[in-house]
Amino acid sequence: MSAFSSRPDVYERVTARIIADLEQGVRPWLKPWSGEHAAGKINRPLRHNGTPYKGINVLLLWSEAVERGYSAPLWMTYKQAQELGAQVRKGEHGALVVYADRITKTEQDDKGQDVEREIPFMKGYTVFNVEQIDNLPAHYYAKPVNPLPLSERIEEAERFISGAGATVQHGGNQAFYAPSRDVIQLPPFEAFRDPESYYATALHELTHWTRHSSRLERDFGRQRFGDEGYAREELVAELGAAFLCSDLGIAADIRDDHAAYIGHWLTVLKQDKRAIFQAASHAQRAADYLHSLQEKAAKSVPLAA
Repeated sequence: MSAFSSRPDVYERVTARIIADLEQGVRPWLKPWSGEHAAGKINRPLRHNGTPYKGINVLLLWSEAVERGYSAPLWMTYKQAQELGAQVRKGEHGALVVYADRITKTEQDDKGQDVEREIPFMKGYTVFNVEQIDNLPAHYYAKPVNPLPLSERIEEAERFISGAGATVQHGGNQAFYAPSRDVIQLPPFEAFRDPESYYATALHELTHWTRHSSRLERDFGRQRFGDEGYAREELVAELGAAFLCSDLGIAADIRDDHAAYIGHWLTVLKQDKRAIFQAASHAQRAADYLHSLQEKAAKSVPLAA
């Protein structure tokens, strides 16, 4: 019997967690806490070996870190801690992370022949933050030495946006992506209250840019402003921007004009327990796609003589 068979399924548990945060007005993907750690001030959650988590697990562990006040981004299982000669402290509660798996089921087709069918499902397991564990090797608790200056990180964001190859125009007082013209429109840089706000907004619209039919061809059947398809796409762009801001070391900011979307997202999540998984998956795909464009752009730069 599955360890989770007597509990709500993983989709329900994760969705309930995200809904609970949103109902408190908290977006778990927008929490640039300032804790000091050698792994970085602003970072995706990391596995014990330094590999970043992706997709829905980023949201789950960011949310857990905010609720519990952890500054370290490193997580591991109870067994992994033991293998390192460490021990999870008595009374500590772990965090849920998930992964996709498949089972093979034999069925009969309409001709009475046995056929095998793969059935995908989501499985969960528990991890602990390194701040819940004693006697780990010293580098798991290390403080940063000469952290990267903010100015250099923003220069990296400029290179990232440029490397995507999107057409970005500046002017006016609105930020949006126009798919009919395949253009990103942003207010002038100096119109934003700080550089972080500008880059977070630009990365949000750049995530929208990936939905074009010539790229990831993402379509949720949106018909009009504010409908379910529109809300789903906005959620993807929110998560995509949060993932990218984390990757680039930028404090993601909440846009005032997006406050109204929380109600739309709650409606979607309460109707579909898989919606947040799908949104996180699409957002991760968009982030990976944009990172791949950076690699192509770098290879196309001629070497200096």
